[in-house]
Amino acid sequence: MSLFVLAATCIVSCDDDDDVQNPAVNADVRLQTNEKLGKILTDNQGRTLYSFALDVNGQAACSGDCIAKWPVFYKANPSLETGLDAADFGVITRADGAKQSTYKGWPLYYFQGDTKAGDIKGDSAGGTWFTAKPDYSVALGKAQLVGKDGVKYTGKYVPGDELTEFITDDYGRTLYQFSKDSFNINKYTLPDFSNDAVWPVYQETVVQNIPTILKKADFGVIDVHGKKQLAYRGWALYYYGGDENKRGNTKGVSVPTPGIWPINNNGTLTAPKK
Repeated sequence: MSLFVLAATCIVSCDDDDDVQNPAVNADVRLQTNEKLGKILTDNQGRTLYSFALDVNGQAACSGDCIAKWPVFYKANPSLETGLDAADFGVITRADGAKQSTYKGWPLYYFQGDTKAGDIKGDSAGGTWFTAKPDYSVALGKAQLVGKDGVKYTGKYVPGDELTEFITDDYGRTLYQFSKDSFNINKYTLPDFSNDAVWPVYQETVVQNIPTILKKADFGVIDVHGKKQLAYRGWALYYYGGDENKRGNTKGVSVPTPGIWPINNNGTLTAPKK
């Protein structure tokens, strides 16, 4: 056999082997580029995957008739396209006993209204459904606010039962503002960061993608004693240490009294100038 034939044979066989092992070709979860949204998560057929704001605590709130419209996505051990981290994927057992895959703690769904690969018709539906993406700077949750005092609060920080929308990081951890701050000025954090454990700054060097019902222009990055902190409408964004890094926790809304450390959403007013 000539060297030419051997080389050609190797090229064909090697390419075939690469296709089998190349995550971009056969991955259960892929990264597709959408003209409007940029990189989005899809299954291996190119069907868009979504998350639901009411799942902010990591449990699936969509059931019954909701599931008929938003079918679950499940792969026990999904193969992933290059650029996705296996540590970001998991599986939950739903209340109905079914399994469902999660991404960054958000249960994943399809949208019945998407009729072909690449459709994103479910994005922003009801203000609670969002295309799954790898590069959100923030996400949106919607849940009952429950303070550290155990009291249920409305979005006006008075006791009561109400589902309230609030901005989180991409893993569903609540982000707060400090009511004594001024526009793009963090007045809480000490220069040596000795109080950062109580209200840690949300460090972000650039504003990446955000849910489409929010305006990217409302976000910015400010300097805080040499570190970068994400801000929303001029309000520096913080975690609350008492939330213990648990997604969906909103204990900070009652500390030290309701309204001192509010959550953020589309109803947030621009921070005052100093």
